Amino acid sequence: MAQLFEDPTVIRIVGLAGLLGVCAIANWVMHRFVVRGVEKLALRSASKWDDALHEAQVFDRLAPLIPALILGAGIRVLPEVTDTIQTLGSRIAAATVILVAARAVAALLTAANRIYSEVPENRERPIKGYLQVVKIVVAVVATILILATLLDRSPLIFLSGIGAMTAVLLLIFRDTILSLVASVQITGNDMVRVGDWIEMPQLGADGDVIDVALHTVKVQNWDKTITSIPTHRLISDSFKNWRFMSLSGGRRIKRALAIDMTTVRFLDPRETDRLARVSLLADYVEGKRKELAEHNQGRDDEGPDLRRLTNLGTFRAYIERYLRAHPRIHPGMTLIVRQLAPTPTGIPIEIYCFTSTTEWAAYEGIQSDLFDHFLSIAPEFGLRAFQNPSGADVAALSRTQGA
Repeated sequence: MAQLFEDPTVIRIVGLAGLLGVCAIANWVMHRFVVRGVEKLALRSASKWDDALHEAQVFDRLAPLIPALILGAGIRVLPEVTDTIQTLGSRIAAATVILVAARAVAALLTAANRIYSEVPENRERPIKGYLQVVKIVVAVVATILILATLLDRSPLIFLSGIGAMTAVLLLIFRDTILSLVASVQITGNDMVRVGDWIEMPQLGADGDVIDVALHTVKVQNWDKTITSIPTHRLISDSFKNWRFMSLSGGRRIKRALAIDMTTVRFLDPRETDRLARVSLLADYVEGKRKELAEHNQGRDDEGPDLRRLTNLGTFRAYIERYLRAHPRIHPGMTLIVRQLAPTPTGIPIEIYCFTSTTEWAAYEGIQSDLFDHFLSIAPEFGLRAFQNPSGADVAALSRTQGA
């Protein structure tokens, strides 16, 4: 038995096994005690940056560094170890150190992005895309250094090889390069921020931006689905950003009410008197009466040049005054009530104004209430909204003809 342990091969195997065992124990101690202890301290502290380091697993990724250093130092002092094994072990340990450092840097960049995003002002200018570029550079550099370490070659050799493969690399990283350029333009021109409502019909996107990364911009649509838009498409294609509508404090209403042309007529004196008692129309009717009286003075009461109030013009005046008095219509923005060119579906009366809120549900409620009112009050002016004949209209006409 004593002779067995004097065998150089056995000594070598036992030494290597013992070294690997020490590395395994060191790795377990690092994860079980050191990393867990640091994470508990981070969770108990009031600072936010150490929480970000914990969630990004920076401490977990640094833990293998100690076993790798032990391996690199121990392989040189083991007895009966050949130069080849020492060299190979040292290279593996060095390559492991580089890999651990690269993974830790990547996790640190993830934590940095979270710490940066915690500041409300910074959310408008995300840096996630730039950090992803840095991660790619770190990964490429780490790969070159690991290969150079394992093969015992100068990193410049691999860099010269990469130079020769420029065309292939450009083809492989085409999307990354396009996305990087697009990210710079998007951030520099402040085109898209997290939280913006954007609309891009050609890609089926209509909702809030929830993430701006290097390669993709994620949009949560109103039906809660997620659309991923290639970042460079935001530069090459057109899209609508509703942010400035939200910042303005008002959202536009632009909708037309079609009036049946056969119901447009002059108002008789009795109807004019009745409408003059409406508070919103009192000043309008009185002003029109004076204007028309001056114009019609000395003219034939039945002449073609006689001017009179029309029910459609009075209705337009009522709509405008109603909107200006409405508490939910923005008083500082454009408000127009106009008559568009007649169409086969009637005379469109277009309402153009802005609500005093940009909240979607409230906006839709205000718009609906306005048109409910205008449709309901139109008969008071002797007007009727146009509607194509329905089955009920045809049935009523048949019953009338039958009677």
